[in-house]
Amino acid sequence: MAVDVSQVAQLDVSPGELPRSMAAWVIREERFGEPLEAFQVEEMEVPEPGAYEVVVRVMAAGVNFNNVWAALGEPVSVFRYHEEDHHIGGSDASGVVWKVGEGVTRWKPGDEVVVHCNQASYEDVEVHGLDPLAAPSQRIWGYETSWGSFAQFCKVQAQQLLPRPQNLTWEEAASYGLTYFTAYRMLIDQADLQSGDRVLIWGAAGGLGVFATQLCALAGADCVGVVSSPTKGELVSELGATAWIDRNDYAGMMRRGGESHEEERTRFKESRRFCKALNEMLGGQPPDIVFEHVGRATFPTSVLAVRPFGKVLICGATSGYNLDFDVRYLWMRQKQILGSHFANAYECTKANELIEAGKIRPVLWRTMGFDGVAEAHQLMRDNKHLGKIAILVGAEAEGQGRTVDGPGAIRAEVGA
Repeated sequence: MAVDVSQVAQLDVSPGELPRSMAAWVIREERFGEPLEAFQVEEMEVPEPGAYEVVVRVMAAGVNFNNVWAALGEPVSVFRYHEEDHHIGGSDASGVVWKVGEGVTRWKPGDEVVVHCNQASYEDVEVHGLDPLAAPSQRIWGYETSWGSFAQFCKVQAQQLLPRPQNLTWEEAASYGLTYFTAYRMLIDQADLQSGDRVLIWGAAGGLGVFATQLCALAGADCVGVVSSPTKGELVSELGATAWIDRNDYAGMMRRGGESHEEERTRFKESRRFCKALNEMLGGQPPDIVFEHVGRATFPTSVLAVRPFGKVLICGATSGYNLDFDVRYLWMRQKQILGSHFANAYECTKANELIEAGKIRPVLWRTMGFDGVAEAHQLMRDNKHLGKIAILVGAEAEGQGRTVDGPGAIRAEVGA
């Protein structure tokens, strides 16, 4: 059935009442492939909230690479994680609470919210004393679950909701959650970032890096960002970086995998040259912390670069997840490798307060209409995007939603 996506901002129901159906961008297993083909608009039922659940009217959604993977069905099918025969993706959203389930007392219809993407069962003991990220039921909403933000309504756990910063528009408020909260947990909690720390940030002008850079500046830490162009170097300087390095000047240090002995010797020399330049930028000292999410290409250099007893924090592996590095530099200099995955509700709340206070700002490249969901993911798939993309859903136009003065998003052409 054809769905008129031009009418997604129009509703004939009030908060507290759900319509029978909604427009949603849906992925199905039989059409895994390129995002332009895998994503299709369908008329779907509107889910009812269960106990401790909330249905939110989506005003704007954020685009992340996880739903490029969902479209491709790689590296694993999303249907391995949830029981629905459809997948409605989207792991970032701003919106309005529309209906609450049994047991929800903190939120009511009409509340304006942003959504963090970590879900776990309230019955898992890890949720009540260790960390929800350790729970066996832990899932990333809108990727490992359905009912995400690429629809007129989404369904979430009540604990996923945060107050919407009123100094941001709907699209700005939808643009930061997944990447910012991930960076916050990595640096503030996992790395225990302190004033005076020295930090290396890979992909400093990308979705994670722009927040890592701002967090370092806010904490009084010195950071050097690795970028892919002078324009992006100017951006990270604006965000508070001490200095920046163009990775193209050290292309030979990138690990491809399967290097011969001679090729590895040459690559290692380039890594040493990179480390020498990095240390000079940090006052003659190596970094205390390396902010990693690139993986195979950069990880050997990260282990080499960090100081003895220093920490390499890693939350992803965009260049490959099979890592190959000289482990002698790890054990003989007693360095640490720490894995990190998104954030818990408390960390998201504390991070969101910095957004509300204007101390950390989203960095947004482009806003597209609801009809652009498949195109936005194809841009990411083809590496033709230049930064964070937001999708208007219930918001009729850009610029809506801001109710108080304060710094909004930084508009810049940025990328990983």
